[in-house]
Amino acid sequence: MTITLITGANKGLGFETARRLVAAGHTVYAAARNPDDAQRAAAELGARPLVLDVTDDASVERAAARVSEEHGVLDVLVNNAGTNGGGRKPLAACTGADMAAVLDTNVVGIVRMLHAFLPLLERSDNGVVVNVGSGMGSFARVHDPERAESRVPDLLPYPVSKAAVSMLTVQYARAYPNLRVNVVDPGPTATDLNRFQGSQTVEQGAAPIVAAALLTSGGPTGAFLGADGVSPW
Repeated sequence: MTITLITGANKGLGFETARRLVAAGHTVYAAARNPDDAQRAAAELGARPLVLDVTDDASVERAAARVSEEHGVLDVLVNNAGTNGGGRKPLAACTGADMAAVLDTNVVGIVRMLHAFLPLLERSDNGVVVNVGSGMGSFARVHDPERAESRVPDLLPYPVSKAAVSMLTVQYARAYPNLRVNVVDPGPTATDLNRFQGSQTVEQGAAPIVAAALLTSGGPTGAFLGADGVSPW
């Protein structure tokens, strides 16, 4: 039995990732901030509902205590929950509070999750962490005029946070070589995060996330992965 937890599993990429991993035989905790959202998603998916707010230490600790009590181990953690802070805003209008709010969910939220769940992941025979990143956080892609990421104006907190997720991933992979810890770029997927402006479906976007969640002990760690394999930092 593979025990898996997915944050932000009530919609979009999180929901589709959960659906596929349930189909692959995983016991999935579908985590969401709102109890009704968690219950609804879990019922649709055949998963277990879990109320979890990655910006709240106590909420994360309660979730970890529940998984520990019910299974004593976590095999796969997919850190999918994220925010873009409300979308584009002229950079001159972006405040410290705007940046802090996005970082608290997208970066600090992952640290909260790993702090709470690392003891359970280390008990697994094949512990896997998947941090959902973005091509918007890739220096190479933002500097490449052939890429769509280079042509997105007035967007500061979100790409900065996703660049930070990449370095966060590398540091945890170095510190925990017994785990597979990777960051995944799902690609420009149409979700409510981008007002459904992405060119990919959630099925396409979830594919590299699912592939990273299914890695075994011989798979890569500390890598930036995407649909085409290794993505550029």
